[in-house]
Amino acid sequence: MTDAFDPRLLVQAWPRPAKPRPIVTFGAGSIVGDAHFPAYRKAGFPVAGLYDPDEAKAQTLAEKWGVTAFRSVDEAAAVKDAIFDLATPPGRHAEVLKALPDGAVALIQKPMGNYLGEATEILDICRAKKLRAAVNFQLRFAPMMLALKDAIAKGWLGEVVDFDAWLALATPWQLWEFLLKAPRVEIAMHSIHYLDLIRQLLGDPKGVHAKTLGHPNHTVAQTRTSAILDYGDRVRCALSINHDHKFGRRHQACEFRICGTEGAAYVKLGLNLDYPRGEPDVLEIYPKGGSDWVRVPLTGEWFPDAFVGRMANVQRFASGEDNELVSSVEDAWNTMALVEAAYRSSAAPATPLAEKP
Repeated sequence: MTDAFDPRLLVQAWPRPAKPRPIVTFGAGSIVGDAHFPAYRKAGFPVAGLYDPDEAKAQTLAEKWGVTAFRSVDEAAAVKDAIFDLATPPGRHAEVLKALPDGAVALIQKPMGNYLGEATEILDICRAKKLRAAVNFQLRFAPMMLALKDAIAKGWLGEVVDFDAWLALATPWQLWEFLLKAPRVEIAMHSIHYLDLIRQLLGDPKGVHAKTLGHPNHTVAQTRTSAILDYGDRVRCALSINHDHKFGRRHQACEFRICGTEGAAYVKLGLNLDYPRGEPDVLEIYPKGGSDWVRVPLTGEWFPDAFVGRMANVQRFASGEDNELVSSVEDAWNTMALVEAAYRSSAAPATPLAEKP
């Protein structure tokens, strides 16, 4: 560690592959047009084409981006030396993975199935077919999060002992039609990003106390969550998530506070505050030995830059340039286990109050 904290020295981007492979995408939903394809074009990653069972939707998106609209899963899976990019609903991942050639490289949209049982099935398929597969937990690759991880690794916070996630915002769930009737929404589709990031920074917790619920003003299954992750007697980790704070921007928030024994960090996840347009992300560090907060000049945003880094790691792992496949299915299964534990905790009775004598 240098004598003085220089925020410009924090790593914010993943190295690009020398010779990227063609990408074949399964799915033509909003996440593909809003994040995947913009990221791949920005990075210069070649997209061979896409497949979606809705032929009209697939053709429209393919024409917009100048790629091929494949006529079947088998046709898409036949592209040689491709990176297979599954932007499919969680319940469809398994059938697509089964159609891929043995030994293929795949990036699977989160979550890794709707339930832990589906995640286990996906893990079994990947093991049996020797697929080199990762799950698209791309928040790990956002510039602000790469910089945060680097600051922690370089000792600028000391030992991390506190992690707070606080969200009070209005999320437009109607943008994702398949979620409107889904039995699991908030933790499985949203806070899973935060749980996965926390696992990367703090490791696996001993357990979780959680309550997740909906809201009387709509029928989305869950949009509010409170959770405490148990890391023993040294680390406190809490999440307060409210997607129904629809009272104007003034008191809305989407932020993390990470405190160490010798420094601290503040993160604002701007995308969520006006999704999908968003606001700028923010990272500030109070470094070890410092006397004030230092703003880190960010070189990109969560969308689309995190998708660039996520795919870059998959590409580089496929070519042997990276030794680690970040968020491999083996590791991602543990995030799914944490999600499952949170839902089990939410469904279990709370500790009752003592009866008055």
